[in-house]
Amino acid sequence: MDPTALLLSRLQFAFTISFHIIFPAFTIGLAAWLAVLEAMHQYSGKPVYRTLFEFWLKIFGVAFGMGVVSGVVMAFQFGTNWSVLSKMSGPIQGPLLSYETFTAFMLEAGFFGILIFGRPRVPPWFYLFSTAMVALGTTLSAFWIMVNNSWMQVPTGYVLENGQFVPDDWAQIIFNRVVWVRFPHMLLASYLTGAFCVAATGAWYLLRRAYRAEARVMLRMGLALAAVLLPVQLFIGHLVGDYVHDYQPAKFAAIEARWHDEQPASEVLIAIPDSSTGSNKYAISIPVLGSIIGSMSLTSKEVGLSSFAPQDRPPVAIPFFAFRIMVGCGFVMVGLAWLGSWLGLKQRLERSRLLLWGIFLSFPLPWIAILTGWYTAEVGRQPWTVYGVLRTADAVTPSLTAAAATASLILFVAVYAFIFSFGTYYIYRLLRAGPAGLVGKPLHVPVPNRPMSLADKMPAIVEAGE
Repeated sequence: MDPTALLLSRLQFAFTISFHIIFPAFTIGLAAWLAVLEAMHQYSGKPVYRTLFEFWLKIFGVAFGMGVVSGVVMAFQFGTNWSVLSKMSGPIQGPLLSYETFTAFMLEAGFFGILIFGRPRVPPWFYLFSTAMVALGTTLSAFWIMVNNSWMQVPTGYVLENGQFVPDDWAQIIFNRVVWVRFPHMLLASYLTGAFCVAATGAWYLLRRAYRAEARVMLRMGLALAAVLLPVQLFIGHLVGDYVHDYQPAKFAAIEARWHDEQPASEVLIAIPDSSTGSNKYAISIPVLGSIIGSMSLTSKEVGLSSFAPQDRPPVAIPFFAFRIMVGCGFVMVGLAWLGSWLGLKQRLERSRLLLWGIFLSFPLPWIAILTGWYTAEVGRQPWTVYGVLRTADAVTPSLTAAAATASLILFVAVYAFIFSFGTYYIYRLLRAGPAGLVGKPLHVPVPNRPMSLADKMPAIVEAGE
């Protein structure tokens, strides 16, 4: 095994998964938002919901396509860079990924076509059903991926036969209790991503004094959903921490930058971990809080990194800082969602331009929280690929050379940069044109103050007018 090839393969996987996860996280939340919009339009008959549906449907289509393309390309590296992992875990991970294809992709691909082409051809109830099936498909996709990854985090329900992990209890693999805290955590993160992107878009339009009716709906609905979901997400996040504490104590110690056993344990709020000395510099700590967070006890003993052999310890700096960035993003979003919702109830939100700017600039926060959460989970799992049974150094393709790994990394970066540049630019053009210009089929109810909203080539007209 070439150490340079191993490092480059890890960098490549980190890059590709960081790029790819941006789009599923967005489309899972956006699919649910589309289902809500269609239901509200059919229930109330208000054209604003139909306008917003058509607007976000096109953005969903572009983001969905980018997610599919980046995901397909990403899968190639399992064979090229991680062949030992593929061979050993194939009997478990292969079926799990197949289940995603047979359930999630089937629903998404089949019913998404109806969303694009079927409105004039199917009854309204079936069109609403189709939006729900697309949302269900994206949810099932997240579920199977989380089952797969959770098995790598806490392997269970298998036996080792002829050098392979062979399933002997699928129920234990799929219904592992770790899955049922990690899957809701990821699902809520995706909903929050959609909510904040929608709210940020509404705030942007209000700052530009454009599309006020649509902007108010986006802003208030996005903030209201986030205000409700964020406390639930914080609680689920605590449950995820409990599983890490119980099943991956070395990771938990790294997240806490706890170098030695402590009883009771303090909580390090911020510090600069120093692995060379096994200590923290400039640490700000709260006594006893570490025991409360870890074990809900005032006197519990919490394990430090010195209790593990050096070769079994994860890196400390990345999980330590990534976790705190994730939590910090969460609390900023809580503040924005609660304050914005309260001002909305008081009919004062639109007059607070400073808060509108804050909401508009907050759109990257859910993605930052998701990425740093995954960095915490994956880097903290090291040195294991399948926790406790397969080391990352042993999972890489034995014949892989540094030159081949370098070439594949460059190729992945080039392909993903191409996809991201054009996809992001097109999404920006759609957002810039606004909801009124993106209703492919004229609405039955025109918008009096924007008569051009019914024009076929409105995006170009809007841009020319601006």
